[in-house]
Amino acid sequence: MIEAEDLTKRYGAKTAVDSVSFTVKPGVVTGFLGPNGAGKSTTIRLILGLDAPSRGSVTVNGKPYRDHPAPLHEVGALLEARAVHTGRSAYNHLLALAETHGIGKQRVKELIDLVGLREVSRKRVGQFSLGMGQRLGIAAALLGDPQALILDEPVNGLDPEGVHWIRNLLKGLAADGRTVFVSSHLMSEMALTATHLIVIGRGRIIADMPMDQFIRAASKRVVRVRSPEGAQLREALLAPEIEVIDIEPGLLEVSGLTAAQIGTAAAERGIVLHELTPKEASLEEAFMELTREDVEFSARNEQAERDALGASR
Repeated sequence: MIEAEDLTKRYGAKTAVDSVSFTVKPGVVTGFLGPNGAGKSTTIRLILGLDAPSRGSVTVNGKPYRDHPAPLHEVGALLEARAVHTGRSAYNHLLALAETHGIGKQRVKELIDLVGLREVSRKRVGQFSLGMGQRLGIAAALLGDPQALILDEPVNGLDPEGVHWIRNLLKGLAADGRTVFVSSHLMSEMALTATHLIVIGRGRIIADMPMDQFIRAASKRVVRVRSPEGAQLREALLAPEIEVIDIEPGLLEVSGLTAAQIGTAAAERGIVLHELTPKEASLEEAFMELTREDVEFSARNEQAERDALGASR
């Protein structure tokens, strides 16, 4: 379990993480989302003891990271997969890490097989592709068979087979009762992997809830309706608080009514329906809606800056 309490980090006048409190529980994959500059990387560095908090605390499995005598057995982390000695082979890189914790060669071999690097295990890491380097980083995170995993962009550079593999791996680790904390910009993949979300914006937590609840909260009440009697249905549904949009002949989008209410209204008038589908936002749409005011850099802001610069010349 990872627990943050009033976690705050300032760099001079800038507050990167501002009074953040959350709990990452075992048994589920928790996604960590936020716009660029939101404080995700700083939060992860604070968890791993790479930076000291200005205020507050964070623990992994009940202790600050630095207080664990054998941290690889407690938490495995993937921050920058390519930050390795490029002259070493994958095998020797993992072996060097293993020896710091008394982990045997057999575990190193098991991890090389698990991540699919057997054929290149004696190859220098400097010759690895981005995806191969990512697999090596995941192997290093798993080396101590830790109870908690913190992974930043774990699917970066992986091919579709690799993405599918890491998705199932993370779900399996969570099913084993481990704490799995994943940061990623790939919303489509996060939607398939995570079951809980923590969202940060401008250094503050702006959402901490199950994935389905997060998406429902951002979804507008819109229902897609298809009927050969679209015009009659439109007239039957129109009211001051109801919006009906014609998408194409026989296809409507209705706002302000539930699917059940639309179905009842159609049945009462003998109108045939071929489709009645509530529309739900995607994770990306929900994220964009929630963080709209917390984006530090946007195309609109950049255009405004260019306009201001042009006006000053």
